[in-house]
Amino acid sequence: MNAPMNPAPVAGTVARQTLYKDPDGTARDTDTLMAPAATVRELIDTRAAALGARPYLIPVAEGGARPEDVAAALTFAELRDDCRELAHRFAQAGLRPGDIVSVCMGNGIQSARLILAAMYSGLIVNPINLLCQPAQMQYIVEHSDTRLVFVSEAMLPAVQEALDAARAQGMTRSVALVCTSPDASESPEIPAPDGPCVPASPDLRDVALLMYTSGTTGVPKGVLLTHANLLANAAFISAEHRLTHDDRVLASLPLYHINGLVVTLLTPLFHGGSVVMAPRFSARTFWHDVCTSRCSWINVVPTIVAYLLEAPAPERAVLAGLRFCRSASAALPAEHHRAFEARFGIGIIETMGMTETAAPVFSNPYDASRRRIGSIGLPSGGEAKVVRRDGSQTEPGETGELVLRGAQVMRGYYKRPDETADAFTADGWLRTGDLGHRDDDGYFYISGRAKELIIKGGENIAPREIDEALLRHPGVLEAAAVGVPDAAYGQEIVAFVVVRGPDGSDAADAAGSGDGVAFTPPDAAALREHCLKTLGRYKTPKAFHFVTDLPRGPSGKVQRLKLLQR
Repeated sequence: MNAPMNPAPVAGTVARQTLYKDPDGTARDTDTLMAPAATVRELIDTRAAALGARPYLIPVAEGGARPEDVAAALTFAELRDDCRELAHRFAQAGLRPGDIVSVCMGNGIQSARLILAAMYSGLIVNPINLLCQPAQMQYIVEHSDTRLVFVSEAMLPAVQEALDAARAQGMTRSVALVCTSPDASESPEIPAPDGPCVPASPDLRDVALLMYTSGTTGVPKGVLLTHANLLANAAFISAEHRLTHDDRVLASLPLYHINGLVVTLLTPLFHGGSVVMAPRFSARTFWHDVCTSRCSWINVVPTIVAYLLEAPAPERAVLAGLRFCRSASAALPAEHHRAFEARFGIGIIETMGMTETAAPVFSNPYDASRRRIGSIGLPSGGEAKVVRRDGSQTEPGETGELVLRGAQVMRGYYKRPDETADAFTADGWLRTGDLGHRDDDGYFYISGRAKELIIKGGENIAPREIDEALLRHPGVLEAAAVGVPDAAYGQEIVAFVVVRGPDGSDAADAAGSGDGVAFTPPDAAALREHCLKTLGRYKTPKAFHFVTDLPRGPSGKVQRLKLLQR
């Protein structure tokens, strides 16, 4: 395939380094940090040989976890055997190394098996976002060059519609559809079109994953990540969170998102841990699943934190087995961070990453005394700096754009050479598009997206500052500020607000019933008065729009540009 090349060298051997420094500065040289393999295939084979009978993927039914679910787990040895069988079926179907296969279904053991088997077979797997609009779905099935789509019954009409539309507009490529269930226990049969049977043997420099971004500012971009990229970050995450084969995590984030795929699926494979495969996030069953399955850590996004704060809380004693909660994919409001730790007694490790960096590229230290609320932490297994428009590095406390480089940074965007080139600086640093700063101790902070920055009367205002001020009002559940055109100031501030209902829980009803303290929903006058006290007149929004929810991408990030369309 013609994959655009990353201007920065892909250091595939970084994941094999023998010495690594945690974000707290501790140098470590342990078996956990030693990459056991160069590719996902080698990793699966290695884990099966060493931990064959141990559970890897543990199913969870729609009604919630049960103690007996562990007995139905897919072991490391069974995963290897399934991958070998599917590799044979892929080859018989005429799929060659480097061909692209898509997976369009919710979480489940079958979904995970198919994703890993495709990588094992030397193919490139393309997990499709189930939240895609019809035009995005059509674009992905056409642009990706996929030859085969594994699809659930629920998603089959949408995929078929996308293929029909693509063919009506001239696509001639044959695409096979294989309908299967996310929680199926048996590997699916694969139709065999005409073509040679070619055995696959992937290399660490080969692309393993094609994942499309959410496309909030245009058509989705297909991010190319190699085996080396994925295993590098699995190693870094395992090291920073001190994860071993005794650890278990609940996979409630979708596998079609980079966080769910790399952090909750590939990372336990790397350190030999286990994964509890929940069909989806549910505030009603979340703590039940965590406790019944005896998870030792959880991986969430800020939206989940907000929902859990509104849902009933279990007794502290049943949460004693949880070592930490990891938050990622979007900035976690400081008020929610403190409230979660106070209510559940579980420390949060805030991190930050992108699809383009195979998930995290920053992490707060494992040592709770060194974590900083509001910070995304320290560089994780790579390098980071903040630069001015001219490319020069900023001073501590000075805002600029975050740029990154490291072993987890993408190869590039699929069939988008110009945008790949634009994504990197001349000397190979990835431009994140995020505005932020670092402090004197090297901790980094995000203030917003460069494209979302509000410029009022020549003054730069970070939307997150407005958001967090509004969240400090007891009647506000969620908030997002945007800039709108203004004749006098160039831009003016408008805030979209989700308020708590009369019983303090209406906004979370979709995720679970609440038990919060009752609040009187605020009106615009009350919020304006609150902002005048906390932000001052210049940063107080000109208008407040009350909405039932905020548009979010699969990562949980608020899609501010969509708010402007409301």
